[in-house]
Amino acid sequence: MSLNDLMLNRRQALGLGAAALASLGLVACGDAEAPAPETDEEATEETKLDATAYDELVASGAVATDDEIAASAWASKVKEAGKLRVGGVQTSLLFSSLNEQDGKTRGFDAGLSQLLTRYILGDESKQEITQVTSDTRESVLQNDQVDVVFATYSINDDRKKVISFAGPYYTTQQSILVMADNSDINSVEDLAGKNVAAQSGSTGPAILEEYAPDASVQEFKTDEEARTALSQGRVDAYVIDTAMQMGSMTRNPGRYRLAGEEFGPVDAYGIGMPLDSDGVAFVNAWLQQIEDEGVWEELWQLCIGDRAGIDTVPEPPAIGA
Repeated sequence: MSLNDLMLNRRQALGLGAAALASLGLVACGDAEAPAPETDEEATEETKLDATAYDELVASGAVATDDEIAASAWASKVKEAGKLRVGGVQTSLLFSSLNEQDGKTRGFDAGLSQLLTRYILGDESKQEITQVTSDTRESVLQNDQVDVVFATYSINDDRKKVISFAGPYYTTQQSILVMADNSDINSVEDLAGKNVAAQSGSTGPAILEEYAPDASVQEFKTDEEARTALSQGRVDAYVIDTAMQMGSMTRNPGRYRLAGEEFGPVDAYGIGMPLDSDGVAFVNAWLQQIEDEGVWEELWQLCIGDRAGIDTVPEPPAIGA
């Protein structure tokens, strides 16, 4: 099956239309010049987030009643502290990116965290962000440094031994990112003998061990470090969730392409919580509410759909699945 056929088959799940395939570089590209260091400023006007609409959506979010807060020990603790301590990132273009001009973090994950902050505290700005990497997401919850983690956080059995998850709220699979002029890699089988970047602490290394055992995997702490290694030719390809790869291509149209089909198990993104916290039920009830009210859909369209040329909003996964 070709990549075009794959993306057409996944249109219902990811909402990828023909315009999106072109704008995201999901079709073959011609030869490209040697890449320059990548920056967020390379994003076109069409791929920039509508900050005004985003801020208005978050500011219109619901606020929990006193009884709803009192029914959860986790939410009561946050309310008493007067802030929600969030583990997150600020370099994921579509999911959580810092705008250096106004100092605000925006994106799909960031917006969900801000809506939750508003729901508990009545003010979306009453949050404290602790920067996390794939390697530190569990430890900040275990050490009570944060109350919750929003960071494209894949749910898996090993993680559920030490923390709990609310959600899931999004699903994706693995994709292979290569430079646009790379014609050698067109499937996961082509990774054999190649230097392949993966993010340490993510599901990528284990999936590569299963699906591309003959690849030489180099692990990097952040998505940005892995993409830089790819752009500089220190690795031949980079494997991570398709959702993350979409951000890379939105940031730099024409620089990269996705090589071959998505592969590996379906990744469900969850909201990291302390182990056995009653906050899971509280957050799940809130998540169901914003899905039912259409807020999840509006936020997804603003942060991902409008920027990546995606014309159909995907169905959110079943909460608690």
